[in-house]
Amino acid sequence: MDRVSIFGVICGISVVFASVLLEGGELSSLFSFPAFLIVFGGTIGATSIGFTWEELRKIPLLLKIVFHNQEHNSQQVIDLLVGFAEKARRDGLLVLEDEVSAIKDPYLRKGLQLVIDGTDSDILRSIMETELNFMIDRHTRAASIFETAGGYAPTMGIIGTVLGLVNVLGNLNNTDLLGSAIATAFIATFYGVASANLIFLPIAAKLKSRSSVQLLIYEIALEGILSVQAGDNPRIVKEKLHSFLAPEKRNR
Repeated sequence: MDRVSIFGVICGISVVFASVLLEGGELSSLFSFPAFLIVFGGTIGATSIGFTWEELRKIPLLLKIVFHNQEHNSQQVIDLLVGFAEKARRDGLLVLEDEVSAIKDPYLRKGLQLVIDGTDSDILRSIMETELNFMIDRHTRAASIFETAGGYAPTMGIIGTVLGLVNVLGNLNNTDLLGSAIATAFIATFYGVASANLIFLPIAAKLKSRSSVQLLIYEIALEGILSVQAGDNPRIVKEKLHSFLAPEKRNR
């Protein structure tokens, strides 16, 4: 589990609840099923219009990506490619064939297999960069689901508040319940703003962060693959790939 993401969600919600208690309020005052229904039901409905079922059905997987640690180790990829560069320089590219089939990452495996198959370097770069570009498009589209929800939620909250106030204005003769009815009407706005800023937009930001990490790994992989193909000196390959990393992350 990604402790940072879980901590962020718990911390954000806890601070809101704590502030209510410190102001002398009651947590029960924050709960309103009609407000919940219009904000979350309306947000889901409005968001769904802009996406396909194939995109929406991946939401559970996207949430898993957010709340589970991802195994992306740039130094491990660099060490692997430097090792391949040493073997290819010493024994030829074909010696890598058995080891390549055991690589789990599909992008790295595909690139090295193209090298072994004797693909021209320009064609190889074109293929692998196309893979990267479409990966970025997919990741951007996935994050935009939650960004879109974060945009609609506050608006749905306002709609819920307006409907609540309409109901209040229609019952002005009942002055005893007027205060609580107005408070309940504004709960919808609270749900909309809180869900956008504590749930939807942070999830989108985390997905973008995960994507940027994976993109860096694949950019390193592509440069390393091309270096292996070119028969570069392993020491040069290592220095070239380390240039992608911050100095403190470089394993010398």
